[in-house]
Amino acid sequence: MSVDPVHYLCQTDFRLGEVIRSVGKYSIKATNDPFLSLIRSIISQQLAERVANVIYGRFLEYYNTVSPIPEQILLTPDNILKIKVGLSSKKIEYIKDLSARVMDRRLNLALTSQMRDDEIVNQLIQVKGIGKWTAEMFLIFCLGRPDIFPVGDLGVRKAIQKLYTLPELPTPSTMLAIAQPWKPYRSIATWYLWKSLSKFNSIG
Repeated sequence: MSVDPVHYLCQTDFRLGEVIRSVGKYSIKATNDPFLSLIRSIISQQLAERVANVIYGRFLEYYNTVSPIPEQILLTPDNILKIKVGLSSKKIEYIKDLSARVMDRRLNLALTSQMRDDEIVNQLIQVKGIGKWTAEMFLIFCLGRPDIFPVGDLGVRKAIQKLYTLPELPTPSTMLAIAQPWKPYRSIATWYLWKSLSKFNSIG
């Protein structure tokens, strides 16, 4: 008999259960294009969601709203990506490094579905501009991995501090201890923590 992850989390942690009942139905819109998912993550770094969406839209529009292949991106002059799309020099460098690694198979995204979470993170952080947090977001939102817990995410830290009435932002070790009972569904718990933060903010 299959276990319902949301029911499991409610039964395991009553405080998290209150958040789950308050937020409602769980829903993560997973993407099915690993390459494009990573490009979007790079574009979104340090930008407001609205601005990131505009630039990402321009990026797709430049390539006729079709997922470009790495060769196309590498052949696109930097000044075109800067002027027509609105990418910074650093982000162009990051996206082209990703494209080069995918093209020459140093990074084989087709194999990620068969790899362990830590193996994927170790491969992705070799790409310029991709750190552990971006790799973890890829695991959650592209591959749909159920047990990812991004201890470096400020939103998750703030949500845990508020939910468990901690005097200060929790350390990674404190977060891992709190999240231990949520295994193997920490990605779902993380989603609810993000949602709880926006709910708290709207109330406050």
